[in-house]
Amino acid sequence: MELQALFEQAAADSKRLAEKPDNETLLQLYALYKQSTEGDNTGDAPSNPFDFVAKAKYEAWLAIRGKAKASAMQEYIDLVNRLKGN
Repeated sequence: MELQALFEQAAADSKRLAEKPDNETLLQLYALYKQSTEGDNTGDAPSNPFDFVAKAKYEAWLAIRGKAKASAMQEYIDLVNRLKGN
């Protein structure tokens, strides 16, 4: 199966996991998904200093800046498969 199709399947599977992942893993999933679909984070940091979730997401995505989309897709697929127990 092609990488894009595997990625799309993993994205669908991530919504049907038996257990909700911990917050750190959720941030990792978010960052890898965004890097896979949009590339590097070029947006401004969240302006509300009390929006901790937005700040955490922004920083998680920023932390993997420069990672190739294909690499991010494969890491996302691998992470979802681990979470599924495969």
